[in-house]
Amino acid sequence: MQDINGNRPWHIEQHGLNAVPEGDKLGRPIDLFWVWFAANIGILSVLYGGIIMSYHLSFLQSLLAAAIGSLSFAIVGVLSVAGRDGGAPMLALSRAVFGVRGNLLPTSFSWINLLGWESVTVITGTLSLEALLQVVFGLRPSFLNGMISLILFGGLVIVVGLFGQATLVILQKVSTWSFGLLSLGVIVLLLNEGGWHQALSAPSGSWIGGFLPAVSIIMAGTGISWGNAAADYSRYQARSTRKRSIFSAVTLGSAIPVFVLIMVGVILTNRVPNLPTTANPIAAIGALLPHWMMVPYLITAVGGMLAQADLGLYSSGLNLLVLGARTARHKTVIVDAVIMTLVTVYVLFIRQNFMGPFEAFMSLGGVFLAAWEAVFIVDQWLARGWGPYPSYCFGDVNRNSLLREQSVQPLALVSFILGIVFGLLFTNSPFFNGPLAQGIFAGSNLGVLLAFLVSGITYAIVLAGKRTVRRRVGQDIHTASS
Repeated sequence: MQDINGNRPWHIEQHGLNAVPEGDKLGRPIDLFWVWFAANIGILSVLYGGIIMSYHLSFLQSLLAAAIGSLSFAIVGVLSVAGRDGGAPMLALSRAVFGVRGNLLPTSFSWINLLGWESVTVITGTLSLEALLQVVFGLRPSFLNGMISLILFGGLVIVVGLFGQATLVILQKVSTWSFGLLSLGVIVLLLNEGGWHQALSAPSGSWIGGFLPAVSIIMAGTGISWGNAAADYSRYQARSTRKRSIFSAVTLGSAIPVFVLIMVGVILTNRVPNLPTTANPIAAIGALLPHWMMVPYLITAVGGMLAQADLGLYSSGLNLLVLGARTARHKTVIVDAVIMTLVTVYVLFIRQNFMGPFEAFMSLGGVFLAAWEAVFIVDQWLARGWGPYPSYCFGDVNRNSLLREQSVQPLALVSFILGIVFGLLFTNSPFFNGPLAQGIFAGSNLGVLLAFLVSGITYAIVLAGKRTVRRRVGQDIHTASS
């Protein structure tokens, strides 16, 4: 029996970099809603509320920052249309913009970013599971309990990651209802305990030095961070599906839970001022709940992070195939699993600091992804006109007979790199300080927004110039022939 996506659930998916045949494109926009809703009910969004409050904003400013940051998923909605048009994974379609060889650079950055997010979700899931073991069995935090939690949670992620999109769609729908309803109950209890007065009475902060940086960091951790996976889940949508339906399903499915959870974090931070810096923020939030609610809360946290981790693992495997790994998608899970386990061990047991590396990762990774997304969207809109993608986007790069113009598209690549350079110049993070990150840019992390704007505007100007040159050449030829 096949599911709505043309694949048998609980079987390993067979589609890799190939264009999904139109006969297998049996997905519906509502499927995308479930996928993205479940991917964003994780406890991480609550921590974003704590990050917003670290910029000393008023409640109104925090509300606006959360709304704008959440709506950055419109980027994922726009990019998801490319999956409908091309029927292939996101970074495979990116070959049409950068060339098959030129695309290796943005794909490498994308793969590293996805590995980072997998590690973040595994770290958060491990902390949640460790807290759950502590509540249920009375186990104290220790290296042994931490390793047991990592093995259990990481094992769940890997097992589910071996299956394909058909299984993911089913699991995400189940996660949306089960963990979504549990999350709602947790939210009601948390907000009922207070924190409103402090949040509502908070004075206004700086719009330039506080509000803009808060929006930038939330965008980097939400819409921008998921853009490189957009088409991976929309490629089963038929060409006849309306763009508006895909855009709305993805954007609303993502933005609604993120916005709600961020605002919960804003309220909670007034009761737990050290929420963004505590060693185990999951346990710190749970401590605010009645004891009888601790187990459902922690199960919700573990389940939400599992749903998010598996989406990242699925997409990073596809990225490895785009980079030239000549193996089945499900086998790339092993490579990613080893790397994310090593990163998790380092952060939890050696560095023993989660939020510092997390914020630095969001800032730096966001710069690279924002630059790529801007170039891709401009190409999708101005050059391709929402049309089909060429055949060299699909299949193993080692088996393509490459034409010269298919190998590297220098104008797109230069626009991409230029955005990265400008973004890093103005980025200030615990691991990297740009030379121009001074004055209003000191600690502002506006590099993500600058990277997006510089790459997008540069490539739009380049495309406009190419059109002008072609038009003039055409006019000259017509005049000469007359």
